[in-house]
Amino acid sequence: MAKKVFVAATGQNCGKTTISLSLIHLARQKYERVGFIKPFGPKLTVYDGLDVDMDAALMAKVYGLGEDIELMSPVALHADTTRKVLAGEISRESLMEKAQKAFAELDKKYDFLVIEGAGHSGVGSVVGLNNAVLARLFDAPVLMVAGGGIGNVIDAVNLNLALFRQEGVKVAGILPNKLIAEKRERTLNYLRMSFERDGIAVQGGFNFSRILAHPTLKHVSKLLGARLRATKVQSSEICYQIQLGAASCQRVIDILKESTLLVVTSSRDELLVTLASLYHIHEYRKKLAGVLITGTSDVSDITQQILDDTNLPYIRCPQLTADVFSTLMEDVSKITADDRQKINLVQSLADREIDFEAIDALLG
Repeated sequence: MAKKVFVAATGQNCGKTTISLSLIHLARQKYERVGFIKPFGPKLTVYDGLDVDMDAALMAKVYGLGEDIELMSPVALHADTTRKVLAGEISRESLMEKAQKAFAELDKKYDFLVIEGAGHSGVGSVVGLNNAVLARLFDAPVLMVAGGGIGNVIDAVNLNLALFRQEGVKVAGILPNKLIAEKRERTLNYLRMSFERDGIAVQGGFNFSRILAHPTLKHVSKLLGARLRATKVQSSEICYQIQLGAASCQRVIDILKESTLLVVTSSRDELLVTLASLYHIHEYRKKLAGVLITGTSDVSDITQQILDDTNLPYIRCPQLTADVFSTLMEDVSKITADDRQKINLVQSLADREIDFEAIDALLG
């Protein structure tokens, strides 16, 4: 039987997957066999011909767990799954049984098992597999990941605690994440004051990191379904800033910041040519992560030739600039197995910022 932890979260984009990735990394330094399961998978990808949850695929690729991929994502939510459950074509009991069987197999195989929930505590309720139900089924203590701050963390945690208490599940600890480095200890102290009366420990997660919080060029390309012209190294470039190149050519150049993805419409020939020329200069190469060329009109032949003759990485997306910019602003970058720079950073930061021994002790 494995020692286990159910990684829940107060909501989306708290860094739950990053924490799961880190816990596996840290647990492997203490336990011989460490496994992973995402029992309810609402976001799918294809791994070895199977539809599985994206996070299960990520862990399988990063940690060489591919042989267990079917067990790691036992209930995958397809487009029609919800309707079939509500219509009685698929029973909640059958899905619960699939999750329990997969968990039982992994529980026997591993010494330490990371169980990752989906979204906030109520996600999965429509098919009878919300986080609290699953934690109860697996008899797993919960580590709840929250965002940074104080008041918003306390409010969000208490909202989610209600469902776990309803199911009689032990929430062993709270893990505030994306902390402001200079406020880290003060924030954790106040949160401990709030939760100690409930017997819930507070352990610090990651400090906020620009690299982890921002997308790579490759991620942007996939997000938009657009063609990326870049080397392998360039495609992994982190875009710290996303700026709209709508002002005059000189003004756009003057306001470029570090590692900027510049959104430029396809009709701005003079700006595109200028950017291609500036990319040869070291000062501007640091400022330009790449260019996202939008618009339904073709780039002029001579401008296209100049772009192709330079090393300036660019993404060509034949959509309206406003729609593209809106999509980028709403996106929160998730780590993929191809993001080696981010994965290596996560593991390095985990060694320094996360106290695994303290978390392990909370699990009993």
